[in-house]
Amino acid sequence: MIKAIVISTILISVNIYASKYAIVVNQKNKISKISKQQIKAIFLKKRHYIDDQKIIPVNISANSSVRLYFEKTILKMSRDDLNGFWTKQHFQGVTPPTTQSSGNSAKLFIKNVDGAIGYLPMNLIDKDIKVIYEF
Repeated sequence: MIKAIVISTILISVNIYASKYAIVVNQKNKISKISKQQIKAIFLKKRHYIDDQKIIPVNISANSSVRLYFEKTILKMSRDDLNGFWTKQHFQGVTPPTTQSSGNSAKLFIKNVDGAIGYLPMNLIDKDIKVIYEF
């Protein structure tokens, strides 16, 4: 009994610290891993290619908890900071990443659009998309 409790506690502890989300691309994409700095540059539209692969960032809707976590954890920006950033970018002709209404629609977009990159909760990850960064 004690052994079972110890094993259960270890498994729960591992789960607490496991990644909740991932940066993903479609299976045909040549990218196999990416840095946090590259991700930030892509989603702020400061970087448009990795090697010879054109990159198309895709967000989930603004009211999504996944997106808020992504902005806080990866971009290190508040919603107000991002709104100010995109307002300035607008006057330079730069538009924000495309937005999908849900994680499922973002997953379909990433699966079907060459060069698409996005973030999803781990429970939406399957064989149709490739994880290149976990957070």
